Amino acid sequence: MESELKINPKLFEEFLQINKNIIDAPNLASALDEINLEMTPYEVVYSEDKVRLLHFTPLVQKTVKTPLVIAYALINRFHILDIHPKKSWVKNLLNQGFDLYLIDWGTPTEIDRHLGFDDYVNGYMDNCIDFAIKESLSDTVSLQGYCTGGTLSTVYTSLHPEKVKNLILTAPVIDGRRDSTVVANMAKHIDVDKLTETVGNMPPEIMYYVFSILKPFEQGFEKYINFFKNIHNKEYVDNFIRVEKWLSDTPPIPGELFRQWIKDVYQENLLINNGMYVGGKQISLKNINMPIFTQVAVGDHLVSPECSMPIHYAVSSTDKTLRVYPTGHVGMIASSFSQQKVLPELGNWLKERSEK
Repeated sequence: MESELKINPKLFEEFLQINKNIIDAPNLASALDEINLEMTPYEVVYSEDKVRLLHFTPLVQKTVKTPLVIAYALINRFHILDIHPKKSWVKNLLNQGFDLYLIDWGTPTEIDRHLGFDDYVNGYMDNCIDFAIKESLSDTVSLQGYCTGGTLSTVYTSLHPEKVKNLILTAPVIDGRRDSTVVANMAKHIDVDKLTETVGNMPPEIMYYVFSILKPFEQGFEKYINFFKNIHNKEYVDNFIRVEKWLSDTPPIPGELFRQWIKDVYQENLLINNGMYVGGKQISLKNINMPIFTQVAVGDHLVSPECSMPIHYAVSSTDKTLRVYPTGHVGMIASSFSQQKVLPELGNWLKERSEK
């Protein structure tokens, strides 16, 4: 007896609609290079090699004297912090009256392959912070680090605590042993010496591969199915294209910096155990004694909350705050939830601990 092939009418109708939407897509969605991110105006006030220090144009009368310097991550670009006028981390802080600077690490080339932690922390980062202090006529800065920028900010503050009035760490990579993400598991098992000796700088193609296997179904097939399902929703399409533009722009990471990162933070887990050395000096988290605010996300698939939270307990600060948010790595900084919950809390915390 031949079995009959039964087709679910609802699924078949949905299939036909998605096919129609695919045909309509070129007329409804902009190409990545066509979209205008409508970024908040800024001035490049300091530059060194590939690195730039951006100073954002105030949107209100400045109410907080202590400048806030953001150290963005080494992966992708800082645009995610200013991805949309209604979801902009930068614009929200400006509207709260902060004097805002941001370190853009630029695009390393082959000549930069031997740059390491010392060059980035005691060189570029220290010079940018010195400039912000001098230009703002302040004695210190508040420093925020996001993701891998949070790790650099932790190392910097341990070495230069006298220059940091307040420290904000947003999803920082701190305790490599406790990080259970795909990224961490790969990092713990690669021969990073051989890899960097062979390829030099870590090319974006390798980073794209890593991102693709974080959530292969959700970040691959399902993501584009949902995109075509919502192709007639202008707001959905606009947000999708903006994030895709950000994801597609990943600079290389200097080979030596990448090598030190993988070995010291993930494989040997030296940072949380005060066994890491930068520029010949030991990184002791006990040197961090100023007010510290740590932000982590429950659904973070790039940096496990368990990897970030130990910094709260490792520092010697008596004024310390830990917030765990029901969102993801990007949702914590570029979403409606971020605007309504994360940023107001951060702004109030920072204003209470800054010169007005």
